[in-house]
Amino acid sequence: MTARQAEVVRNTKETQITASINLDGTGQGQLNTGMPFLDHMLDQIVRHGLIDIHITCKGDIEIDDHHSAE
Repeated sequence: MTARQAEVVRNTKETQITASINLDGTGQGQLNTGMPFLDHMLDQIVRHGLIDIHITCKGDIEIDDHHSAE
């Protein structure tokens, strides 16, 4: 079976984001967006969807967090 996983790196003037996903995971997440509510919502998807997601985000959230959330 083909592995259903991917990794994406996105760098802009405002953000540096690395995200990886494994759709055949076990419900493990490592979520570091800098936005507690977004981490919480992503954690619900991870746990109940039984997928693995690892996200690291560095951005200008002290100015405006919408760049990172997008």
